Amino acid sequence: TIRPVRRSYYDPSSAPGKGVVWEWENDSGSWTPYDMDVGITIQRAYEKQHPWVDLSAIGFCYVIDFATMGQINRQTQRKRRVRRRLDMVYPLVSGTLPKSQSWPASPGAVATPPVPTCACPQCLLVMSVKATVSATGPGTATLQPRKPPPVPPAAPKAPAPAPGAKAPDGMATVRGSLKPLAAQGGRRQAASTPALSSASSAASPPGVGSGKASRPGLGTLNRSHLQRLAIAQSRVLIASGVPTVPVKNLTGSSPVNPALAGITGILMSAAGLPVCLTRPPRLVLHPPPVSKSEIQSIPGISHTCRKTTKKQAKKGKTPEEVLKKYLQKVRHPPDEDCTICMERLSAPSGYKGPQPAVKPDLVGKLVKCGHVFHLHCLVAMYNNGNKDGSLQCPTCKTIYGVKTGTQPPGKMEYHIIPHALPGHSDCKTIRIIYNIPPGVQGPEHPNPGKSFTARGFPRHCYLPDSEKGRKVLKLLLVAWDRRLIFAIGTSSTTGESDTVIWNEIHHKTEFGSNLTGHGYPDINYLDNVLAELAAQGITEESLAQEKD
Repeated sequence: TIRPVRRSYYDPSSAPGKGVVWEWENDSGSWTPYDMDVGITIQRAYEKQHPWVDLSAIGFCYVIDFATMGQINRQTQRKRRVRRRLDMVYPLVSGTLPKSQSWPASPGAVATPPVPTCACPQCLLVMSVKATVSATGPGTATLQPRKPPPVPPAAPKAPAPAPGAKAPDGMATVRGSLKPLAAQGGRRQAASTPALSSASSAASPPGVGSGKASRPGLGTLNRSHLQRLAIAQSRVLIASGVPTVPVKNLTGSSPVNPALAGITGILMSAAGLPVCLTRPPRLVLHPPPVSKSEIQSIPGISHTCRKTTKKQAKKGKTPEEVLKKYLQKVRHPPDEDCTICMERLSAPSGYKGPQPAVKPDLVGKLVKCGHVFHLHCLVAMYNNGNKDGSLQCPTCKTIYGVKTGTQPPGKMEYHIIPHALPGHSDCKTIRIIYNIPPGVQGPEHPNPGKSFTARGFPRHCYLPDSEKGRKVLKLLLVAWDRRLIFAIGTSSTTGESDTVIWNEIHHKTEFGSNLTGHGYPDINYLDNVLAELAAQGITEESLAQEKD
Protein backbone atom coordinates (compact mmCIF):
# COMPACT_ATOMS: atom_id res chain seq x y z
CA THR A 1 0.00 0.00 0.00
CA ILE A 2 1.47 3.35 -1.04
CA ARG A 3 0.38 6.48 0.81
CA PRO A 4 1.55 10.09 0.41
CA VAL A 5 3.77 11.57 3.11
CA ARG A 6 4.69 15.14 3.94
CA ARG A 7 6.80 17.13 6.35
CA SER A 8 5.87 20.42 7.95
CA TYR A 9 7.99 23.38 9.00
CA TYR A 10 7.18 25.34 12.16
CA ASP A 11 8.35 28.70 13.36
CA PRO A 12 11.27 28.51 15.83
CA SER A 13 9.17 30.42 18.38
CA SER A 14 6.41 27.76 18.30
CA ALA A 15 6.18 24.73 20.59
CA PRO A 16 7.95 22.29 18.22
CA GLY A 17 10.57 24.91 17.45
CA LYS A 18 11.39 25.13 21.14
CA GLY A 19 11.26 21.39 21.66
CA VAL A 20 8.05 21.57 23.75
CA VAL A 21 5.56 18.70 23.59
CA TRP A 22 2.23 18.55 25.46
CA GLU A 23 0.94 15.10 26.40
CA TRP A 24 -2.18 13.64 28.03
CA GLU A 25 -2.43 10.53 30.23
CA ASN A 26 -4.39 7.67 28.68
CA ASP A 27 -6.32 4.90 30.47
CA SER A 28 -3.29 2.61 30.69
CA GLY A 29 -1.29 5.25 32.56
CA SER A 30 1.08 6.04 29.69
CA TRP A 31 1.39 9.43 27.99
CA THR A 32 0.17 10.31 24.51
CA PRO A 33 1.33 13.47 22.70
CA TYR A 34 -1.24 15.90 21.34
CA ASP A 35 -1.33 16.61 17.63
CA MET A 36 1.21 19.26 16.69
CA ASP A 37 -1.38 21.98 16.02
CA VAL A 38 -3.10 21.29 19.35
CA GLY A 39 0.22 21.41 21.18
CA ILE A 40 1.05 24.76 19.57
CA THR A 41 -2.30 26.19 20.69
CA ILE A 42 -1.79 24.96 24.27
CA GLN A 43 1.77 26.27 24.42
CA ARG A 44 0.73 29.69 23.10
CA ALA A 45 -1.87 30.04 25.87
CA TYR A 46 0.60 28.74 28.45
CA GLU A 47 3.21 31.33 27.48
CA LYS A 48 0.64 34.12 27.75
CA GLN A 49 -0.01 32.90 31.33
CA HIS A 50 -3.69 32.22 30.70
CA PRO A 51 -5.28 30.18 33.52
CA TRP A 52 -6.88 27.84 31.00
CA VAL A 53 -7.46 27.35 27.27
CA ASP A 54 -10.59 26.16 25.47
CA LEU A 55 -9.81 23.87 22.53
CA SER A 56 -13.30 24.02 21.02
CA ALA A 57 -12.08 26.69 18.59
CA ILE A 58 -9.91 24.06 16.85
CA GLY A 59 -12.54 21.31 16.97
CA PHE A 60 -11.97 19.60 20.35
CA CYS A 61 -14.41 19.69 23.28
CA TYR A 62 -11.68 19.95 25.92
CA VAL A 63 -10.49 22.60 28.34
CA ILE A 64 -6.87 22.58 29.54
CA ASP A 65 -6.55 23.87 33.13
CA PHE A 66 -2.97 25.04 33.71
CA ALA A 67 -3.48 25.44 37.46
CA THR A 68 -4.15 21.72 37.96
CA MET A 69 -2.46 20.55 34.72
CA GLY A 70 -5.61 18.68 33.74
CA GLN A 71 -7.73 18.14 30.63
CA ILE A 72 -11.50 18.39 31.20
CA ASN A 73 -14.04 16.98 28.77
CA ARG A 74 -16.75 19.63 28.40
CA GLN A 75 -19.46 17.01 27.77
CA THR A 76 -18.66 14.27 30.30
CA GLN A 77 -16.62 16.38 32.77
CA ARG A 78 -14.04 13.60 32.82
CA LYS A 79 -10.60 14.83 33.82
CA ARG A 80 -7.20 13.58 32.69
CA ARG A 81 -3.72 14.70 33.63
CA VAL A 82 -1.58 16.61 31.14
CA ARG A 83 2.11 17.39 31.18
CA ARG A 84 4.59 19.61 29.36
CA ARG A 85 7.84 18.09 28.12
CA LEU A 86 10.91 20.13 27.20
CA ASP A 87 13.24 17.39 25.96
CA MET A 88 11.88 16.94 22.42
CA VAL A 89 14.29 18.91 20.26
CA TYR A 90 13.32 19.31 16.60
CA PRO A 91 15.79 20.28 13.84
CA LEU A 92 15.86 24.01 13.07
CA VAL A 93 16.04 25.42 9.55
CA SER A 94 17.71 28.78 8.99
CA GLY A 95 16.71 31.19 6.28
CA THR A 96 13.59 31.05 4.18
CA LEU A 97 11.46 27.94 4.08
CA PRO A 98 12.60 25.57 1.31
CA LYS A 99 10.37 25.17 -1.68
CA SER A 100 9.00 21.76 -2.47
CA GLN A 101 11.16 20.02 -5.04
CA SER A 102 10.64 16.89 -7.06
CA TRP A 103 13.18 14.10 -7.34
CA PRO A 104 14.98 13.02 -9.42
CA ALA A 105 16.31 16.39 -10.46
CA SER A 106 16.07 17.75 -13.98
CA PRO A 107 18.79 16.79 -16.46
CA GLY A 108 20.30 20.23 -16.17
CA ALA A 109 20.85 19.97 -12.43
CA VAL A 110 24.30 20.22 -10.89
CA ALA A 111 26.12 16.92 -11.28
CA THR A 112 28.21 17.12 -8.10
CA PRO A 113 26.61 15.03 -5.33
CA PRO A 114 26.14 16.75 -1.96
CA VAL A 115 28.34 15.67 0.89
CA PRO A 116 26.45 13.31 3.24
CA THR A 117 25.81 14.67 6.69
CA CYS A 118 27.01 11.45 8.27
CA ALA A 119 28.74 8.22 7.32
CA CYS A 120 25.95 5.84 8.27
CA PRO A 121 25.08 3.18 5.64
CA GLN A 122 21.63 4.70 5.08
CA CYS A 123 22.97 8.17 4.24
CA LEU A 124 25.65 6.70 1.99
CA LEU A 125 23.07 4.65 0.12
CA VAL A 126 20.72 7.61 -0.30
CA MET A 127 23.50 9.87 -1.53
CA SER A 128 24.69 7.25 -4.00
CA VAL A 129 21.21 7.01 -5.54
CA LYS A 130 20.82 10.80 -5.70
CA ALA A 131 24.28 11.28 -7.17
CA THR A 132 23.68 8.71 -9.88
CA VAL A 133 20.53 10.34 -11.19
CA SER A 134 21.76 13.89 -10.68
CA ALA A 135 25.02 13.24 -12.55
CA THR A 136 23.60 11.46 -15.57
CA GLY A 137 19.98 12.57 -15.73
CA PRO A 138 16.85 10.51 -15.06
CA GLY A 139 16.61 7.16 -16.71
CA THR A 140 20.35 6.55 -17.14
CA ALA A 141 21.19 4.73 -13.91
CA THR A 142 22.03 1.16 -14.84
CA LEU A 143 22.53 -2.25 -13.38
CA GLN A 144 25.89 -3.99 -13.72
CA PRO A 145 27.85 -6.65 -11.82
CA ARG A 146 29.70 -5.35 -8.78
CA LYS A 147 33.32 -4.64 -9.78
CA PRO A 148 36.08 -2.50 -8.25
CA PRO A 149 35.46 0.86 -10.00
CA PRO A 150 38.42 2.77 -11.42
CA VAL A 151 39.18 5.87 -9.42
CA PRO A 152 39.88 8.92 -11.65
CA PRO A 153 42.75 11.27 -10.74
CA ALA A 154 41.79 13.93 -8.25
CA ALA A 155 41.31 17.41 -9.64
CA PRO A 156 39.83 20.59 -8.17
CA LYS A 157 37.49 20.98 -11.12
CA ALA A 158 36.53 18.52 -13.80
CA PRO A 159 37.23 20.06 -17.23
CA ALA A 160 34.95 19.40 -20.16
CA PRO A 161 35.92 16.12 -21.81
CA ALA A 162 37.82 16.36 -25.01
CA PRO A 163 36.68 14.30 -28.01
CA GLY A 164 37.65 10.71 -27.41
CA ALA A 165 38.54 11.27 -23.75
CA LYS A 166 36.93 9.30 -20.98
CA ALA A 167 34.30 11.14 -18.97
CA PRO A 168 34.96 11.41 -15.21
CA ASP A 169 32.99 8.98 -13.09
CA GLY A 170 30.60 11.08 -11.01
CA MET A 171 30.16 8.20 -8.56
CA ALA A 172 33.84 7.77 -7.65
CA THR A 173 33.70 9.61 -4.34
CA VAL A 174 30.44 7.98 -3.32
CA ARG A 175 31.72 4.55 -4.25
CA GLY A 176 34.82 5.13 -2.20
CA SER A 177 32.70 6.07 0.80
CA LEU A 178 30.61 2.97 0.31
CA LYS A 179 33.60 0.65 0.85
CA PRO A 180 33.13 0.48 4.64
CA LEU A 181 29.48 -0.36 3.99
CA ALA A 182 30.47 -3.22 1.72
CA ALA A 183 32.84 -4.48 4.41
CA GLN A 184 29.99 -4.53 6.95
CA GLY A 185 27.13 -6.12 5.07
CA GLY A 186 28.10 -6.56 1.45
CA ARG A 187 30.47 -9.52 1.83
CA ARG A 188 27.49 -11.85 1.80
CA GLN A 189 26.41 -10.68 -1.64
CA ALA A 190 27.43 -12.64 -4.71
CA ALA A 191 29.61 -11.01 -7.31
CA SER A 192 26.67 -10.93 -9.68
CA THR A 193 24.49 -8.92 -7.29
CA PRO A 194 23.39 -5.78 -9.17
CA ALA A 195 24.40 -2.39 -7.84
CA LEU A 196 23.62 1.16 -8.89
CA SER A 197 26.30 2.89 -10.93
CA SER A 198 26.40 5.77 -13.32
CA ALA A 199 26.57 5.45 -17.07
CA SER A 200 28.76 7.54 -19.28
CA SER A 201 28.55 11.26 -18.74
CA ALA A 202 25.72 12.97 -20.54
CA ALA A 203 28.27 15.27 -22.13
CA SER A 204 30.09 12.41 -23.83
CA PRO A 205 29.05 11.49 -27.34
CA PRO A 206 27.62 8.02 -28.02
CA GLY A 207 30.22 5.31 -27.97
CA VAL A 208 32.77 7.46 -26.15
CA GLY A 209 33.71 6.81 -22.51
CA SER A 210 33.69 3.31 -21.14
CA GLY A 211 33.74 1.79 -24.60
CA LYS A 212 30.63 -0.26 -23.87
CA ALA A 213 27.15 0.15 -25.24
CA SER A 214 24.89 2.15 -22.99
CA ARG A 215 22.56 0.09 -20.83
CA PRO A 216 18.82 0.70 -20.42
CA GLY A 217 17.71 3.14 -17.71
CA LEU A 218 15.42 2.57 -14.74
CA GLY A 219 12.38 3.32 -16.85
CA THR A 220 13.17 0.46 -19.21
CA LEU A 221 14.35 -2.18 -16.72
CA ASN A 222 12.35 -5.36 -16.73
CA ARG A 223 10.63 -6.89 -13.72
CA SER A 224 13.47 -9.25 -12.74
CA HIS A 225 16.09 -6.47 -12.81
CA LEU A 226 14.02 -4.19 -10.60
CA GLN A 227 13.33 -7.03 -8.20
CA ARG A 228 17.07 -7.77 -7.97
CA LEU A 229 17.71 -4.07 -7.41
CA ALA A 230 15.23 -3.99 -4.52
CA ILE A 231 16.77 -7.14 -3.02
CA ALA A 232 20.29 -5.67 -3.24
CA GLN A 233 19.17 -2.49 -1.53
CA SER A 234 17.29 -4.48 1.12
CA ARG A 235 20.38 -6.54 1.96
CA VAL A 236 22.41 -3.39 2.57
CA LEU A 237 19.71 -1.86 4.74
CA ILE A 238 19.13 -5.02 6.78
CA ALA A 239 22.87 -5.45 7.34
CA SER A 240 23.07 -1.87 8.63
CA GLY A 241 20.24 -2.37 11.12
CA VAL A 242 17.58 -0.28 9.31
CA PRO A 243 14.01 -1.29 10.28
CA THR A 244 12.20 -3.30 7.63
CA VAL A 245 8.79 -2.35 6.24
CA PRO A 246 6.74 -5.31 4.98
CA VAL A 247 5.03 -4.76 1.61
CA LYS A 248 2.25 -7.16 0.75
CA ASN A 249 2.10 -9.17 -2.47
CA LEU A 250 5.65 -8.75 -3.71
CA THR A 251 5.04 -11.80 -5.89
CA GLY A 252 2.17 -12.50 -8.19
CA SER A 253 -0.25 -10.10 -9.80
CA SER A 254 -1.33 -7.31 -7.49
CA PRO A 255 -1.41 -3.49 -7.29
CA VAL A 256 2.05 -3.66 -5.66
CA ASN A 257 4.16 -5.82 -7.97
CA PRO A 258 7.91 -6.33 -7.75
CA ALA A 259 8.70 -3.54 -10.21
CA LEU A 260 6.61 -0.99 -8.33
CA ALA A 261 8.03 -2.21 -5.03
CA GLY A 262 11.57 -1.69 -6.31
CA ILE A 263 10.86 1.84 -7.52
CA THR A 264 9.11 2.61 -4.22
CA GLY A 265 12.17 1.51 -2.26
CA ILE A 266 14.49 3.69 -4.35
CA LEU A 267 12.32 6.80 -4.07
CA MET A 268 11.69 6.43 -0.33
CA SER A 269 15.40 5.92 0.32
CA ALA A 270 16.27 8.96 -1.77
CA ALA A 271 13.85 10.99 0.36
CA GLY A 272 15.86 10.02 3.43
CA LEU A 273 13.43 7.42 4.77
CA PRO A 274 14.94 4.25 6.26
CA VAL A 275 12.90 1.66 4.39
CA CYS A 276 13.47 -1.91 3.38
CA LEU A 277 10.91 -3.83 1.35
CA THR A 278 10.41 -7.35 2.64
CA ARG A 279 7.86 -10.07 2.22
CA PRO A 280 5.62 -10.27 5.30
CA PRO A 281 4.83 -13.70 6.73
CA ARG A 282 1.68 -15.22 5.29
CA LEU A 283 -1.33 -16.23 7.39
CA VAL A 284 -2.15 -19.91 6.82
CA LEU A 285 -5.43 -20.78 8.51
CA HIS A 286 -6.27 -24.03 6.74
CA PRO A 287 -4.33 -27.03 5.38
CA PRO A 288 -4.19 -27.93 1.69
CA PRO A 289 -7.38 -29.53 0.35
CA VAL A 290 -8.01 -33.02 1.67
CA SER A 291 -10.21 -35.61 -0.05
CA LYS A 292 -12.59 -37.84 1.87
CA SER A 293 -10.46 -40.88 1.11
CA GLU A 294 -7.48 -39.24 2.89
CA ILE A 295 -9.38 -38.56 6.11
CA GLN A 296 -8.81 -41.20 8.79
CA SER A 297 -10.47 -41.96 12.09
CA ILE A 298 -8.41 -41.65 15.25
CA PRO A 299 -7.20 -44.97 16.74
CA GLY A 300 -8.49 -45.55 20.27
CA ILE A 301 -11.39 -43.09 19.89
CA SER A 302 -14.75 -44.32 18.76
CA HIS A 303 -16.77 -42.45 16.16
CA THR A 304 -15.74 -39.21 14.44
CA CYS A 305 -18.56 -36.94 15.60
CA ARG A 306 -20.23 -36.02 18.87
CA LYS A 307 -23.28 -33.90 19.67
CA THR A 308 -24.42 -32.17 22.85
CA THR A 309 -27.84 -32.01 24.39
CA LYS A 310 -29.46 -28.86 25.71
CA LYS A 311 -28.93 -29.35 29.43
CA GLN A 312 -27.28 -31.73 31.83
CA ALA A 313 -29.36 -33.36 34.55
CA LYS A 314 -29.09 -31.85 38.01
CA LYS A 315 -27.08 -33.89 40.50
CA GLY A 316 -28.78 -32.70 43.70
CA LYS A 317 -32.32 -31.92 44.73
CA THR A 318 -31.65 -28.79 46.76
CA PRO A 319 -28.55 -26.62 47.38
CA GLU A 320 -28.49 -27.75 51.02
CA GLU A 321 -28.35 -31.41 49.96
CA VAL A 322 -25.52 -30.67 47.51
CA LEU A 323 -23.45 -28.84 50.13
CA LYS A 324 -23.80 -31.62 52.69
CA LYS A 325 -21.65 -33.88 50.47
CA TYR A 326 -18.74 -31.41 50.40
CA LEU A 327 -18.85 -29.66 53.82
CA GLN A 328 -18.11 -30.23 57.46
CA LYS A 329 -19.78 -28.03 60.05
CA VAL A 330 -17.47 -25.86 62.15
CA ARG A 331 -18.61 -25.21 65.71
CA HIS A 332 -15.82 -22.78 66.60
CA PRO A 333 -15.14 -20.55 63.60
CA PRO A 334 -11.57 -19.18 63.18
CA ASP A 335 -10.94 -15.46 63.64
CA GLU A 336 -10.85 -14.57 59.94
CA ASP A 337 -13.06 -13.22 57.17
CA CYS A 338 -15.46 -15.14 54.95
CA THR A 339 -14.03 -14.50 51.45
CA ILE A 340 -17.55 -14.41 49.96
CA CYS A 341 -19.26 -11.75 52.07
CA MET A 342 -16.04 -10.33 53.67
CA GLU A 343 -17.61 -10.42 57.15
CA ARG A 344 -15.98 -12.13 60.13
CA LEU A 345 -16.77 -15.83 60.33
CA SER A 346 -17.67 -15.35 64.00
CA ALA A 347 -20.42 -12.92 62.92
CA PRO A 348 -23.54 -13.66 60.84
CA SER A 349 -23.25 -13.72 57.03
CA GLY A 350 -23.34 -10.36 55.27
CA TYR A 351 -25.21 -11.66 52.24
CA LYS A 352 -28.20 -9.36 51.55
CA GLY A 353 -29.89 -11.17 48.65
CA PRO A 354 -32.69 -13.75 48.73
CA GLN A 355 -32.37 -15.54 52.04
CA PRO A 356 -31.60 -19.30 51.83
CA ALA A 357 -33.14 -21.74 54.28
CA VAL A 358 -29.92 -21.80 56.31
CA LYS A 359 -29.11 -19.87 59.45
CA PRO A 360 -26.78 -16.94 58.67
CA ASP A 361 -24.38 -17.72 61.50
CA LEU A 362 -23.60 -21.35 60.54
CA VAL A 363 -20.04 -22.00 59.27
CA GLY A 364 -18.73 -24.94 57.20
CA LYS A 365 -15.36 -26.20 55.91
CA LEU A 366 -14.83 -27.73 52.49
CA VAL A 367 -13.43 -31.24 52.96
CA LYS A 368 -10.74 -31.23 50.21
CA CYS A 369 -9.15 -27.80 50.46
CA GLY A 370 -10.14 -26.92 54.05
CA HIS A 371 -11.33 -23.37 53.33
CA VAL A 372 -14.05 -22.08 55.67
CA PHE A 373 -17.16 -20.04 54.70
CA HIS A 374 -20.62 -19.12 55.96
CA LEU A 375 -23.08 -21.83 54.87
CA HIS A 376 -25.45 -18.99 54.06
CA CYS A 377 -22.91 -17.57 51.56
CA LEU A 378 -22.15 -20.94 49.94
CA VAL A 379 -25.84 -21.65 49.34
CA ALA A 380 -26.29 -18.21 47.77
CA MET A 381 -23.22 -18.77 45.55
CA TYR A 382 -24.56 -22.14 44.41
CA ASN A 383 -27.96 -20.64 43.56
CA ASN A 384 -26.27 -17.98 41.42
CA GLY A 385 -24.32 -20.60 39.43
CA ASN A 386 -25.17 -23.40 37.05
CA LYS A 387 -26.90 -25.51 39.76
CA ASP A 388 -25.46 -28.70 38.26
CA GLY A 389 -24.62 -30.45 41.53
CA SER A 390 -20.99 -29.30 41.56
CA LEU A 391 -19.27 -26.68 43.72
CA GLN A 392 -16.05 -24.74 43.16
CA CYS A 393 -14.14 -23.21 46.04
CA PRO A 394 -14.05 -19.42 45.50
CA THR A 395 -10.62 -19.21 47.14
CA CYS A 396 -8.51 -21.95 45.49
CA LYS A 397 -10.88 -23.07 42.65
CA THR A 398 -10.93 -26.69 43.82
CA ILE A 399 -13.86 -28.43 42.14
CA TYR A 400 -16.25 -30.67 44.08
CA GLY A 401 -18.37 -33.00 41.99
CA VAL A 402 -18.53 -32.86 38.19
CA LYS A 403 -18.49 -29.33 36.81
CA THR A 404 -20.62 -28.65 33.74
CA GLY A 405 -21.13 -25.53 31.68
CA THR A 406 -23.78 -23.77 29.62
CA GLN A 407 -22.53 -24.51 26.11
CA PRO A 408 -25.41 -24.36 23.58
CA PRO A 409 -26.25 -27.40 21.44
CA GLY A 410 -23.88 -28.23 18.60
CA LYS A 411 -21.65 -30.79 16.91
CA MET A 412 -17.96 -31.68 17.27
CA GLU A 413 -16.15 -33.58 14.48
CA TYR A 414 -12.60 -34.96 14.71
CA HIS A 415 -10.36 -36.94 12.36
CA ILE A 416 -6.78 -37.23 11.05
CA ILE A 417 -5.57 -35.41 7.92
CA PRO A 418 -2.31 -36.28 6.09
CA HIS A 419 -0.49 -33.00 6.73
CA ALA A 420 2.01 -32.00 9.42
CA LEU A 421 1.88 -28.93 11.65
CA PRO A 422 4.89 -26.59 11.96
CA GLY A 423 7.06 -27.98 14.73
CA HIS A 424 5.47 -31.45 14.45
CA SER A 425 6.87 -32.73 11.16
CA ASP A 426 7.09 -36.27 12.53
CA CYS A 427 3.33 -36.86 12.69
CA LYS A 428 0.06 -36.10 10.96
CA THR A 429 -2.59 -33.68 12.21
CA ILE A 430 -5.82 -34.06 14.17
CA ARG A 431 -8.45 -31.68 12.85
CA ILE A 432 -11.40 -30.69 15.06
CA ILE A 433 -14.44 -28.97 13.57
CA TYR A 434 -16.90 -27.27 15.92
CA ASN A 435 -20.29 -26.24 14.60
CA ILE A 436 -22.86 -24.44 16.77
CA PRO A 437 -25.91 -22.82 15.14
CA PRO A 438 -27.57 -19.65 16.49
CA GLY A 439 -30.62 -20.13 18.70
CA VAL A 440 -32.50 -18.98 21.79
CA GLN A 441 -30.95 -18.81 25.25
CA GLY A 442 -32.18 -21.24 27.87
CA PRO A 443 -32.75 -20.73 31.60
CA GLU A 444 -29.07 -21.41 32.36
CA HIS A 445 -27.87 -18.60 30.04
CA PRO A 446 -27.37 -14.87 30.79
CA ASN A 447 -30.60 -13.71 29.06
CA PRO A 448 -33.17 -16.54 28.95
CA GLY A 449 -35.55 -16.33 26.00
CA LYS A 450 -33.32 -13.94 24.03
CA SER A 451 -31.73 -15.08 20.78
CA PHE A 452 -27.95 -15.56 20.53
CA THR A 453 -25.60 -15.41 17.56
CA ALA A 454 -22.88 -17.90 16.56
CA ARG A 455 -20.13 -16.15 14.57
CA GLY A 456 -17.29 -17.88 12.74
CA PHE A 457 -18.71 -21.40 12.68
CA PRO A 458 -17.69 -23.98 11.68
CA ARG A 459 -14.44 -23.38 13.58
CA HIS A 460 -11.45 -25.51 12.59
CA CYS A 461 -8.84 -26.38 15.23
CA TYR A 462 -5.68 -28.47 15.04
CA LEU A 463 -3.66 -30.83 17.25
CA PRO A 464 -0.57 -32.92 16.42
CA ASP A 465 -1.40 -36.62 16.00
CA SER A 466 1.06 -37.56 18.73
CA GLU A 467 0.55 -39.40 21.98
CA LYS A 468 0.06 -36.17 23.92
CA GLY A 469 -2.09 -34.71 21.15
CA ARG A 470 -4.49 -37.68 21.31
CA LYS A 471 -4.60 -37.33 25.10
CA VAL A 472 -5.64 -33.69 24.71
CA LEU A 473 -8.33 -34.70 22.23
CA LYS A 474 -9.80 -37.27 24.62
CA LEU A 475 -10.00 -34.65 27.37
CA LEU A 476 -11.53 -32.14 24.94
CA LEU A 477 -14.25 -34.69 24.21
CA VAL A 478 -14.99 -34.84 27.93
CA ALA A 479 -15.09 -31.04 28.05
CA TRP A 480 -17.47 -31.05 25.07
CA ASP A 481 -19.80 -33.54 26.76
CA ARG A 482 -19.76 -31.39 29.92
CA ARG A 483 -20.54 -28.27 27.83
CA LEU A 484 -17.36 -26.46 28.89
CA ILE A 485 -15.68 -25.50 25.60
CA PHE A 486 -18.07 -22.71 24.61
CA ALA A 487 -20.41 -20.35 26.47
CA ILE A 488 -22.75 -17.46 25.69
CA GLY A 489 -21.49 -14.02 26.60
CA THR A 490 -19.79 -10.90 25.21
CA SER A 491 -17.03 -11.31 22.62
CA SER A 492 -13.69 -9.83 23.70
CA THR A 493 -12.68 -9.23 20.07
CA THR A 494 -15.84 -7.70 18.59
CA GLY A 495 -17.67 -6.50 21.72
CA GLU A 496 -20.87 -8.24 20.58
CA SER A 497 -23.08 -9.49 23.41
CA ASP A 498 -25.30 -12.58 23.46
CA THR A 499 -22.97 -14.54 21.19
CA VAL A 500 -21.09 -17.84 21.40
CA ILE A 501 -17.58 -17.37 22.83
CA TRP A 502 -14.65 -19.58 23.85
CA ASN A 503 -14.71 -20.67 27.48
CA GLU A 504 -11.13 -20.47 28.83
CA ILE A 505 -9.83 -23.57 26.97
CA HIS A 506 -7.54 -22.29 24.24
CA HIS A 507 -7.52 -23.87 20.78
CA LYS A 508 -5.14 -23.53 17.83
CA THR A 509 -7.05 -22.21 14.83
CA GLU A 510 -4.06 -21.50 12.52
CA PHE A 511 -2.76 -24.51 10.63
CA GLY A 512 0.47 -23.36 8.99
CA SER A 513 1.45 -20.15 10.80
CA ASN A 514 1.41 -18.47 14.18
CA LEU A 515 0.78 -14.81 13.34
CA THR A 516 -2.13 -14.37 15.76
CA GLY A 517 -0.70 -16.54 18.55
CA HIS A 518 -3.28 -19.24 17.79
CA GLY A 519 -1.05 -21.43 15.63
CA TYR A 520 2.12 -23.48 15.50
CA PRO A 521 4.95 -23.89 16.35
CA ASP A 522 4.20 -23.55 20.07
CA ILE A 523 6.17 -26.00 22.18
CA ASN A 524 4.19 -25.21 25.35
CA TYR A 525 0.67 -25.40 23.94
CA LEU A 526 -0.19 -29.00 24.77
CA ASP A 527 1.00 -28.59 28.37
CA ASN A 528 -0.88 -25.30 28.69
CA VAL A 529 -4.16 -26.71 27.42
CA LEU A 530 -3.83 -29.71 29.76
CA ALA A 531 -3.51 -27.24 32.65
CA GLU A 532 -6.57 -25.32 31.42
CA LEU A 533 -8.57 -28.54 31.24
CA ALA A 534 -7.46 -29.47 34.75
CA ALA A 535 -8.68 -26.08 35.97
CA GLN A 536 -12.12 -27.10 34.66
CA GLY A 537 -11.92 -30.38 36.57
CA ILE A 538 -10.99 -32.49 33.54
CA THR A 539 -8.01 -34.81 34.07
CA GLU A 540 -7.11 -38.41 33.23
CA GLU A 541 -9.33 -39.45 36.13
CA SER A 542 -12.22 -37.89 34.22
CA LEU A 543 -11.68 -40.37 31.40
CA ALA A 544 -12.23 -43.25 33.84
CA GLN A 545 -15.34 -41.54 35.24
CA GLU A 546 -16.78 -41.15 31.74
CA LYS A 547 -16.25 -44.86 31.02
CA ASP A 548 -18.00 -45.76 34.27
